[in-house]
Amino acid sequence: MVIFKKFAFDSAHFLPNVPEGHKCKNVHGHTYHLTVFLEGDLVKDLEWVMDFKEVKDVIKPVIDRLDHNMINDIPGLENPTAERITVWIWDQIKPSLPLLSKLELNETPTSGVIYEGK
Repeated sequence: MVIFKKFAFDSAHFLPNVPEGHKCKNVHGHTYHLTVFLEGDLVKDLEWVMDFKEVKDVIKPVIDRLDHNMINDIPGLENPTAERITVWIWDQIKPSLPLLSKLELNETPTSGVIYEGK
């Protein structure tokens, strides 16, 4: 069974490696929407895959590092493309969420990344 939990955060960033004149070379912000997917069997007697509060407890400190901050200032996110941010989040949470199967990060309503750990 697959369960999911959604989160949102607001952050500023710029993309230092894009060509001169590209608008994303300038500082700008997004309201990011993160969906965390977990896959596993139902826990006997509880009849759930995982407690959503446990998921939130793992994700909240990571979101707090990103929310209302300049992402480029976070070690490992000096070139914070949506793809790089998604992999960074995965690396932060996977050790505490062994059932993690997929992340979806939207930086706009029409653009985003799906990452399955590969």
